[in-house]
Amino acid sequence: MKIDNTTAAVVTGGASGLGRASAIALANAGIKVAVFDINEEGGRAIAREIGGLFCKVDIMIEDSVLAGFEEARAAHGQERVLVHCAVVTGGGGKTVSRDRETGEFVRYPTEKFQRTADGTLVASYRLASISALGMAGLDPLEDGERGVITLTASVAAQEGQVGQIAYGSTKAGVNGLVLPMARDLMDLGIRVNSIMPGIFATPLMLGMPEKVLQVLSAAVPFPKRLGKPEEFGSLVLELVRNSYFNGQNIRLDGAIRMPPR
Repeated sequence: MKIDNTTAAVVTGGASGLGRASAIALANAGIKVAVFDINEEGGRAIAREIGGLFCKVDIMIEDSVLAGFEEARAAHGQERVLVHCAVVTGGGGKTVSRDRETGEFVRYPTEKFQRTADGTLVASYRLASISALGMAGLDPLEDGERGVITLTASVAAQEGQVGQIAYGSTKAGVNGLVLPMARDLMDLGIRVNSIMPGIFATPLMLGMPEKVLQVLSAAVPFPKRLGKPEEFGSLVLELVRNSYFNGQNIRLDGAIRMPPR
């Protein structure tokens, strides 16, 4: 896609981590960026830094998402780019495990699984479909292109570890959205891809003990370090620029393959 200073983008989860890096990469390329996040302090800070717009949005609530898109479009025009990084989970846990206090077998609660599904898979569909509906009315660019949607999955989508029954399966669902959605939208000129990051140096990850970070870094074949958020942002920008990327689930992981635990 040819981009210029009239191109608008929406980045969810843009207050920190991979979303923040994506917002910076897009803004540095001249794109007008609206940051969607529930973290008002962090979201406003990055919006000021990049000369963008912050919209307080809860991806779990459809009316909140719709209001965010309305605010962003009023300021920047209809977005041609959506990068969805935000996620909500119900926490980790095995399908069946022993209760530490009673010693009895218990299962991972359906309610926690549902929350992860809502905050990962359903939210991805919500954001992508609302954005695509708006993109459909845009004038086409070269090759008839109207927009590009990038979802965030995870290497856990392919190698879910012990305790990742909810996260791994719903991230696999995010990957599963990509090809049928790309085919649904092909006649509208809207592309859809997902990125599967490996172990990245996000604020959450960097909060772990140093010894844990060293072990994780050593597990990456090459380069032997955690991924840099700006490397994720670089790929996001390439997926915007390169119109032949479509219907793809792309690993960005230093060749790591996750063991069972």
